[in-house]
Amino acid sequence: MLDATREALAELGWGGLTMGHVASRAGVAKTTLYRRWPSKNELVVDAVATLFDELVMPDLGSLRADIEAVVAQFADLLARPETQAALLALFAEGIRDRQLHRRIREAIVDPQKRLVHQGRTAAQARGELEPDTDADSAREEVDIIFDTIAGTVEHRVLVSGEPITPAWTRRFTDLLLGPLTTG
Repeated sequence: MLDATREALAELGWGGLTMGHVASRAGVAKTTLYRRWPSKNELVVDAVATLFDELVMPDLGSLRADIEAVVAQFADLLARPETQAALLALFAEGIRDRQLHRRIREAIVDPQKRLVHQGRTAAQARGELEPDTDADSAREEVDIIFDTIAGTVEHRVLVSGEPITPAWTRRFTDLLLGPLTTG
């Protein structure tokens, strides 16, 4: 059902997408969809959230390698037409609908911050980053790092339409790590 949602969204756009289209494409009754998702908003958010659950923070032995690997995964995910259509539609609708905006944050954005937490924890254990001394500052840093990585990669792929190459990823990682690793 979630695959059918992403496919229908890519084909029909937000305005054209209905629960009936998704049900037909998935081969289920509309009531089956409505039992699990009370609205199109909830269905699309879950369909997109499952895509992002594919992202993992590897432990490749260095913060640099970990960041480069997760950026490459994220770029590959964003290169998929169904991801692009779904994200752009959600972003546009989320601007108009405060409740949808909140659901996007709860179901997609906040859970993906786990990648930054995992990367920081591994880097701290390896001695690449200083241990956290203040929980509030650590949370703020996680937010900023997440926003920097997600925002930059999304802008490059979805807005600029430029590729994420290994050379670009290395340069981006250099710029990101500079302030994090130098006192």
